[in-house]
Amino acid sequence: MSTAAAHPHLYPVPPIPTEPPAPLEGIVVEQSTALEKTVRPSPLEAAASHVMDNRGYVPLALRGYRRIANHWVDGLHDYHPHLIASAEAALASETDVDKQDALREKVDERRADYRRHQLIYGTKTGMWATTAVTAATAGTLTGGLIGAIVTALGAYGYGVWRGVGNDEQALSTTSGGPAAVELAAAPSTGIHGGEDLIKALVKAGIISEAQRVETQILGGIRPDGPGWAATIELPEGTKAVEATSKTGELASALRKKGLQLEFKPDTSEASHEGMARLWVADSPTPYAGPKVYSELINAPRWHFWRDGIPLGMDARQARQVLRLIWSSMLIGGLQDYGKSYLARLIAAAAALDPTVRIIVITGKKGPDWAPLKSIAHRYIAGSDPSTIREIFTLMTSTIEDMQQRGTEIERLFEQEPHKVPEGKITPELAENGMGPVLLIVEELQELLDGAAVTKMAMPDDDSENPRLVSAKGPLVDIFARFNRLTRYVLGMGVYITQRPDAGSVPTELRDVCIKRASFRTKTRNSSEMVLGEEAVKAGATPHALLESSKGIFVLDEGSEDGYRTLRGDVIDLPDFVKICERGRQLRIDADTLTGDAAAREERAQQAAEARLLINGCLRVMTDRGRDAAQLDELASAAAMEPGYLADELRAAGVVRPEKVEIDGKRVRGYDRACLEAALKAL
Repeated sequence: MSTAAAHPHLYPVPPIPTEPPAPLEGIVVEQSTALEKTVRPSPLEAAASHVMDNRGYVPLALRGYRRIANHWVDGLHDYHPHLIASAEAALASETDVDKQDALREKVDERRADYRRHQLIYGTKTGMWATTAVTAATAGTLTGGLIGAIVTALGAYGYGVWRGVGNDEQALSTTSGGPAAVELAAAPSTGIHGGEDLIKALVKAGIISEAQRVETQILGGIRPDGPGWAATIELPEGTKAVEATSKTGELASALRKKGLQLEFKPDTSEASHEGMARLWVADSPTPYAGPKVYSELINAPRWHFWRDGIPLGMDARQARQVLRLIWSSMLIGGLQDYGKSYLARLIAAAAALDPTVRIIVITGKKGPDWAPLKSIAHRYIAGSDPSTIREIFTLMTSTIEDMQQRGTEIERLFEQEPHKVPEGKITPELAENGMGPVLLIVEELQELLDGAAVTKMAMPDDDSENPRLVSAKGPLVDIFARFNRLTRYVLGMGVYITQRPDAGSVPTELRDVCIKRASFRTKTRNSSEMVLGEEAVKAGATPHALLESSKGIFVLDEGSEDGYRTLRGDVIDLPDFVKICERGRQLRIDADTLTGDAAAREERAQQAAEARLLINGCLRVMTDRGRDAAQLDELASAAAMEPGYLADELRAAGVVRPEKVEIDGKRVRGYDRACLEAALKAL
C-alpha cells in the first residue's frame, strides 16, 4: 500500500485494448464503429491529454530545472568566492607591510583564477546550449508539428526525471496501478504535508495513533537548502529529547537513510521541552563529494583565538568552525575513519599561531605527528614504562607552570584590573606571553595500556617503602587534572582514541572534555562512551554511519544547539609538514620557539656551523693537493687560534688521529678520513 498522500487529480488509467471489440448485432454495430472512428484520439493527442490530465508532474518538472540551475550556479562558483574571502581575511589581519604585498598578490591571483574559471565554464555552457538549440530547431523544421511536440515532451520529461530524484527508483520497483501513479507524482521529500509527517512519527513509534491529534507541525513543511525542514510540537508529556533518540526509526518511516536526517530538540527561545526540529536532505548521500582541502594549507598565519579552527561542512554545505578556547576535546571512533585528520586540523591552526605552545604525547612512534617536532615545546612518543614515567614528569611540571600563570593573573587582577576585566586571560595578554597551551594526546588507548603494566608509587605517598600501584589510574587523573586546573589560563587538551570502550575512554576524562567528536562506531554503547549518553539520547548516532563514511564525524560541543554531523576538511601529511615549517619560522620571528623545539633548532644551527667548519678544512687539504694537514695550517687558513680550532673541531665530532703523514713525515694533524667521518655523523 502506498504511504503517499492522496491526489484527487490522479486516477488509474485503464489499459488500452489491443483487439477490436466484438461486433454487436443490428444497426448498433454501425453506430459504434462510426463513433470509434470519430473520437479515438491520435497518439500525440493522447500524450498531450495525459500531460494535461496529470498536471501533478508540473511541480516536478519545475523542481528538476531548478535543480539544474542550482547545479550550474554551484559549478560557476566552485569554491572560488570562499578562497577569495579567505585571502582577503588574511590580508586584512596582516600588519607586516611586506607580507601585505604578498597577500595582495595572492588575492589578485585568486580573483584572476575565478574570472578564468567563469570564462571557461560560460564558454562550455554556451557551446552545449548552442548544440541543444540547433538540434531542437533541426528536429522541429524537419519533423514539423510532430517534431515540435516530441521535443517539448522530451524537455518536459527530462525536467520531471530530474525533479523526482530518488523517488523515481521506488517507482521502478512498484508493481503498477494507482499507487505507482501517486508515487511518481510525489515530490522527492516523500512528504506532502503535516499529516504525512505525523503518520511517519506514528510508524517510528515516537507518538501513538491516539496522539496524532495532539501533534502539530508548526509552519508546515518548508524548503531548507538542499532539503526540507519542519518544527514538530509533540503531545503533552512527550519530551523532544526522547523523540530524537529514535532518529533511525524515523528515517525508516520516511524511507530515508539515517545520514539524511537531523532530528534535534528545538532550543530556540520560543520553544519548549516538547518541540523538536527535523531537517531531511534531498540527497541520500548529503556528505558525498571530492576532498575539500583546508584553507590552512595556504594560510601564512592563523589567529587561533579569533578565527577558531575551520573544520569542514555540514549536510547543508555550510562551513563550520570549532572554538576550542576555554575547553578540551575528546576524539574517538573506529580505526582509519579520519580521527588523526580532525586532530591535524586543530594542530595546524595552532601551528600557524606563534602564540600557541604545543605539547605532543603519542602512544606510538611514527610519522603522523613528527612534523610538530620542529615547533612543539615538548614531544614524547612511546608507551613503555620509562616513557610513561616521563609523561608524569612532564604533566606535573606543565600543571605547575600553568598554576604560576594563574598566580600572575591574580596579581594583575589586584594591581592592574583593567588588563583582566573578567579575571581571565585576554587576547592582548595572549599576544604578550600568555598564549594558549595545547596538549595533544594521540593513541590514548596505547598510553593507558602501557600505564596499566607500569608500576609506580602514589603521588601522595612519601613513605620510605611506598606501595606500588598500576600507573593507569594516576595517568587518567593527571590528564583530567590538567583539563580542570588549566582551563581558565588557556590550557586545552585534545585526546584521540581508536578503541571507544570503558577501558580506553575513562568517564573521568571524558566528563572534563566539553567538546567531543565521534567517527563511526559499531554500537550505541561505543557512541555513548565518546559522546556521552545524553548526546546519543538527543539523536547523535555515529554508530549509524556507514563503512563508506570516511572523514564524517558527529560533533557535540556541549551547547544548546546539540550535535552536528560534519565532513571534515583534509590536510595531507606533506601539506602538514609545510604548515609546521611555516609555524617554526613564525615562532623564530616572534621569539616564541621554546623547549624541545628550541633545543632542536639550536642543535641544527650548531650542526650547520660544524659542517661549514669541516668543509673549510677539507678545502684546505684539496687546495694543497693532500689528504692531511697540520693544525697550524688549518688554523692559519681559518684565521683562528690553533687551540680554539682544535676545540671547535672536537665539539663538531672530529676524532683527531695520533699521527698523519705529510710529505713522507709522521706529524700531528688531521686527515681527510677523520673529517669526512665527522661530517657524515652530523
